[in-house]
This record gives sequence, C-alpha cells and structure tokens, in this order.
Amino acid sequence: MTPASPDHTRRSPQPRRVFVLGGTGTIGRATVRALVQRGHEVVCFVRPRAGVGGALAADDSARLLAGASVRFGDVSDPASLARDGFCGEHFDALVSCLASRTGAPQDAWAIDHQAHLHALSAAQHAGVTQVVLLSAICVQKPLLAFQHAKLAFEKALIGSGLNYSIVRPTAFFKSLSGQIERVRKGKPFLVFGDGTLTACKPISDDDLGAYLADCLDDTSRHRKVLPIGGPGEAITPRQQGEHLFALLGQQPRFKQVPVALLDAIIAVLATLGRVAPALAAKAELARIGRYYATESMLVLDPITGRYDAAATPSTGSDTLLDHYARLVRGEVQNERGDHAVF
Repeated sequence: MTPASPDHTRRSPQPRRVFVLGGTGTIGRATVRALVQRGHEVVCFVRPRAGVGGALAADDSARLLAGASVRFGDVSDPASLARDGFCGEHFDALVSCLASRTGAPQDAWAIDHQAHLHALSAAQHAGVTQVVLLSAICVQKPLLAFQHAKLAFEKALIGSGLNYSIVRPTAFFKSLSGQIERVRKGKPFLVFGDGTLTACKPISDDDLGAYLADCLDDTSRHRKVLPIGGPGEAITPRQQGEHLFALLGQQPRFKQVPVALLDAIIAVLATLGRVAPALAAKAELARIGRYYATESMLVLDPITGRYDAAATPSTGSDTLLDHYARLVRGEVQNERGDHAVF
C-alpha cells in the first residue's frame, strides 16, 4: 500500500485559513512549512516560552514559523484559546500536531485529550469545518495512559460532525537516531532482545508534514483514520544498527538488553511509586519504553493480532538511512526533546 509521494511545493486548489496547534515541534514546523508552501493562510498558537524546557522565546517561534502568523497563549486554557488564539475570527480548518511531552498520565490527559477538546470547541465557534489531527499508530494497541487519552479525543473528533483526517504515523527519525554518538565513540549499539523483536517504517518530518497538509485537499483522506509510514521496507532495530556501523566504517557490535530488565525496573518503580509520586511517574515512562521495545510501529491485524508491514501504507522519499548519513556528515542535528529512550 503505497500512496503517491507528496509534492512538497504544490499549491492548494483551495487555499484556506488554517489554525495550527503544536507548530514549534519538529513535525509541527514541517507541517507549517508545507501549509505555507501550498498557499494557506496559517495562524500558529504557541506558548510564550515554547520548545523543550521553554527554550524558545517569542522571537524564536516567529523565526521558526516563517510565513505564518504566530499568536501566544495557553492551549490548556479555553479562555486563552478564544481570546489570544482565535480572536473572534473565522477559520476554515484546524491542524493539530500537539502532543504531551512525556506521555505521563497527568500530562497526557491534560494535553492529548482535554486541551484538544477545548481547541475543538473553540474551532467550531470559529467556523472550522475540517480538522487534521496528528495521532500515533501505537493507539491501535492501547496499554498506556497517553494512548487512551489520544483515543478518547479521536472518538470525540469523529463524533463532532466535522470533516476529519486522523493521521497515525509510524516511528519518527528523531526517535530512532539517539545512538549515533555512542556508536561513533566505539560503544555497542543497544537492542532489546536480539534486535528483531520489532520493526517500523520510519517517516521523516518533511514527508509527514506534507502528508498532513495534503489531507486538507485530498478527499480520499477525509473522514478516515490514516496509518502512514515512510518509504521502503520495514526495518528492525538490528538493521538500523548494521546500517549505522556501515556508515561509520565500523564492525557491527551489539549489546542485547533483556526485556526482563525493563520489567524489573517497572516493578520496583511502581512499588516505590505508591509512596513517592515522582517514582510512579518514572514507572509510567519505563512502561512506555517497554512498549516501544516490544511492539512494532506497523498496522496491527485485528484478526491475527500480528503487525503487518505490507498493510502499512508508505509515503514520501526520505529514508532513515538518508537521515543517518546526513547526521554522520554533520549536515543536520537531531532534536529529540523529551522523547529520547537512549
């Protein structure tokens, strides 16, 4: 299942006024670029101090979101959304790349669910008739708080009566690029189990941003839940490591981390978390790590319960191996934020 690769520069036949959430993240920036390139009038609503740890001041956000108007406020506050964001103006579409930073339960329900409900209500009052939502492919097998929070909003969006496209991408390049420096320093590539427990079809920020932007015009994507991966065959963590060693001209060296170790860590943190809330939060983060260590980011066959690479659609032209090569050459830097595992 391979849709046509997106044309990153094509113009929309029907330019719209688009309200964007989550625009300062790497995927959000790529989506804003794609929307602007297509001729849409884009308004981004961001925090006054955005980015990881509030590192982005207002001027930084405006620079990163060139071509779009940038407004500042609190997405979790309905009054701020209406007053500082929509400002009583008309909009045609809402595009959200907003997500909780860590996936911890309190953060997930506040952002992935409640903030989106506020935004949906404000968008409807502003005349929005179409919503494009960045979700995640892992919600098809929900075991974690952030997955349940995302699904709860997906259900609300589907029931809203608005035209929607719910995009569930596979793995992102930034989440699979955390071991380059350790390998460059001569350390082994870490894998869970033997490195073949899982597979994914990684997608780049630009290819995903183009896909999200094109949901506005592509009627085949309307009122749909859309799993999507990048180009090429599915790739396992072991294959990722092998390609990285080849790029660096090194002999492959792997260190296998038993999944049972993660289970032990989770058990200890969960027990201690009964008296120390901070440790309970760390236990949830460990559960998230275990999930990604043992579950493939591919379409799940509901009948067999198996992940199916062939059934996972692909788009774009940029591959993870291309990204690794650019990182090794120093042409790009990896912005991993709060989603790093290694």
